[in-house]
Amino acid sequence: MNNMIHHHRPRSRKSAWAASITAAVVAIGLSGCVNYAGIKSDQQIAPPEQFETKTSLPAEGGQWPAMDWARQFGDPQLPALIDEALKGNPTIEQARARIEKATSYVGSAKSTLYPNVTGSYSWTRQRYTANGIVPPPYGGTWQSENTLLAGASWDLDLWGKNRERLRQAVSQEKVADAEAEQVRIALAASVASTYNRLAQLYALRDIQAREVKNREEIGHITDGRVGAGLDTNVERQTAYGETATSRSTVSDFDGQITTVRYQLGALLGAGPDRGLAIANPSLGKGDAVALPDNLPADLLSRRPDIVAAYWQVDAAVHDVKEAKAEFFPDVNLSAAAGLDAFGWGRFLTAGSRQFQLAPAIHLPIFDAGALRAQLKGRYADFDYDVATYNQTLINALSDVATQVSQIRSSDRQLVDARQALDAQTKAYQLALVRYRSGLSPQLQVLNADDNRLAAETSVINLEMDRRNLQIGLIKAMGGGFDAAQTGLAASAETPIPGTTRTAQ
Repeated sequence: MNNMIHHHRPRSRKSAWAASITAAVVAIGLSGCVNYAGIKSDQQIAPPEQFETKTSLPAEGGQWPAMDWARQFGDPQLPALIDEALKGNPTIEQARARIEKATSYVGSAKSTLYPNVTGSYSWTRQRYTANGIVPPPYGGTWQSENTLLAGASWDLDLWGKNRERLRQAVSQEKVADAEAEQVRIALAASVASTYNRLAQLYALRDIQAREVKNREEIGHITDGRVGAGLDTNVERQTAYGETATSRSTVSDFDGQITTVRYQLGALLGAGPDRGLAIANPSLGKGDAVALPDNLPADLLSRRPDIVAAYWQVDAAVHDVKEAKAEFFPDVNLSAAAGLDAFGWGRFLTAGSRQFQLAPAIHLPIFDAGALRAQLKGRYADFDYDVATYNQTLINALSDVATQVSQIRSSDRQLVDARQALDAQTKAYQLALVRYRSGLSPQLQVLNADDNRLAAETSVINLEMDRRNLQIGLIKAMGGGFDAAQTGLAASAETPIPGTTRTAQ
C-alpha cells in the first residue's frame, strides 16, 4: 500500500473568523429564550366593495374634480384667492414643515444601513503617578500624549430591523405628504365656501335694500291715504316702523359682510385689511353634478385622508416587523486604526500604530417580557390604524353620498321655491294696487310683502347653499387630488387596500 500524504491548505484567518461569527449567530439564535409565539393580528383594511353603494352612489358618467375646479363658477377672483391662500397661509407652511421632519427621519433611518466611519485626534498633557501602572521613565513625570484614531462600525442587520425602520419612515413620509394634500384641499374649500358666504350675504343685502324701497313706497301711499282721511296715524307709524326695520336689517348685513371679509383675509394668510380689498363676488351656478363611474374603488386614490390612513397602516406593518427583529441577534462589526505616542518625536513612526477589531453579538435571552410587551404594543397600533383606515373609508363614502343627496334635495326645493316666489310676487303687486286704490287695508299689503320677502330670501339661500354643497362634494371627492400623480399610490411592495398583507 502506498503511503499517501495529504496536504491540507489552512483556511485564511478571514474565512475562519467569518465562519466563527456565523456559527455563533446560529447557535445563540437557536438557544434564545425570548420569542413572540402567539402574538399576532388578524385585522385587515376593508375593500370598498364590502360596502353597499350602488343606490346612494350610482354611476352617472361624471368626471372627477380637476385641480382648477374653482374656475367652473365663472368668477376669476375665486381661483386667484385660492392660489393666494395656498402660497401664503401658515397652515400650509405647517404641513410643509411636517413633511421636512418626516423626510429627516427617512435620512436618519437610511444611514443605519451603511457603515459609520469616524475620525478623531486628541492631545493630552498629564503628570503620571510614580506609583501607578505607568512604569518609569514616564511614571512621576509630565507627558504629552498624541492620539489619532480612525474607526468604522457596521450593524449587519441580518434580520432586517434597520431596513424595516427605513420602510416605516418612508411610509410616514408619505403620510405627511398625503396629510399636506388634505390641508391644501381643506383650505381651498374653506376659501371657496367663505367666498360663497360673502356672495350670499351680498345677495341677501340686495334683497333688503330693495325692501327698503318697497317699504318707503308703502309709506308714501299711506301718507296720501292719511291725507285723504282713508288711513289713520296708526298706519302711518306702522309704515315708518317697517321701513326702519328694513334699514336696520341692511346695516346688520353690512356688519356680517365685513366680518366675512376679515375671515377671508385670515384664510389668505394676510391681515384683515386684505379682506376689505376683495371685490364683490360674481359667482355662477357651476358644472352639472354627475358622479363618476366606479366611484367607491377609485375614491381610495382620490381622497388624501384615505391615502394617508393607508400609508399609516403600511408604516404600522413595518413597525411590527421591526419589533419582531428585536428578538433575534444583533451582529455589529467595528474596527479602528491609528497612532498613539508620548510626545511628537515618535508619533508618526510605525511603532506608534494601534489596531482594534471588535465584532459583537447581542441576543436577548431574558428580558422579563419587555420585547413581547413592545410587540403587543406595535400590534395594538396596527389594529388601531386599520380601524382608523376603515372608519375613514366609511366616512368618505358617507360624505360623498350625503353631499349628493343634499344637492338633489336642493334642486327639488328650488323648483317649488321659485314657483312660490313667483306667486308671492304677484300677490304683493296685486295687494299694492288694491291698497293704492283703497280696496285693501295696509295690513294686507304688509303681509303680502313679508311673504314675498320670505320667498325671495328662501330662493337665495337655497341657491347659495346648493353651491356650497357643490364645493363640499368637490372636497368629498378629493378636490382634484390623485395619488398616482403625486407618487403616493400603492405599489407592488405595498399592495392595494383590501388585498394587503396582514401584520403576521
